[in-house]
Amino acid sequence: MIDPRRLRILRAVADHRTVTAAAAALYLTPSAVSQQLAALEQETGHALLTRSGRGVRLTAAGEILLAHTHEVLAQLERAEAELAAYAGGTAGDVTVAAFATGIAEVLAPAIARLAREHPGLRLRVRDAEGDESLPLVLDGEADIALAVEYRGAPGADDGRLSVVPLYAEPFDAVLPAGHPLADLPEVSLPDLSDADWVGQYPGNPCHDVTLLACELAGFQPRFRHSSDDFRAVTALVGAGAGVALVPRSALRGMDLKEVQVRPVTGLPATRRVFAAVRRGAETHPLLAPILGALTREASRLDTRG
Repeated sequence: MIDPRRLRILRAVADHRTVTAAAAALYLTPSAVSQQLAALEQETGHALLTRSGRGVRLTAAGEILLAHTHEVLAQLERAEAELAAYAGGTAGDVTVAAFATGIAEVLAPAIARLAREHPGLRLRVRDAEGDESLPLVLDGEADIALAVEYRGAPGADDGRLSVVPLYAEPFDAVLPAGHPLADLPEVSLPDLSDADWVGQYPGNPCHDVTLLACELAGFQPRFRHSSDDFRAVTALVGAGAGVALVPRSALRGMDLKEVQVRPVTGLPATRRVFAAVRRGAETHPLLAPILGALTREASRLDTRG
């Protein structure tokens, strides 16, 4: 009989690619992880891992078991959800990992709504960039992720997660007040191909969106300055350090006296925001109301500027 606790360890190793990283995510020692994996190999009668450079990768048998692991763990999540519903589980603690703009625009209003409609829910918010929240959910450190699509993000068919689309918003061009294009009603990205750029650090989903939009426009942006804080990005643009693309909702409430904000013509840069939970947990009585509140608040979000 295969111990499902060991299946969680197998998935963590598959996600993190090293025993050490998986152990850190699971709050175990590397030796404990290695021992559990060895026991799992004995249970299955197959070698499940092989070394690959400095890390490990799954063998063919490991890949087969991993596919079943997703189904087994999702079914366990469903069992927990049904048991919680049977017990009338309408009170408890839930951790939500979300990026800053998503917190301000969607999560905070949802918390206010939930406080009125589900007073037994106690939410704990964890600030995490758009690409950081999904690993937190998969590792069990968060229950819900408010995340942004990015290169390498799990797809809709990922067996580990259940995804709820929330909203999509365009990026606007932010220009110094005296920029030659600042008087135009719209900006074409090719016209900014020779400019210095202010952007997010590589790995941030917004960096990927900007890079892809510029690539589709036929050029590579010349990033001179980097910050993951949109206020800092806008301030640098206002100081004449370059131009930038910024999500429309992130510009709300900012001091924009030193910049000009213009929509982008052609195929606009867009970020798509979604909520995600571990597959099978979407009907849990503590999580379903939060997902519903996030969906309702996202539907009220005006991304037209």
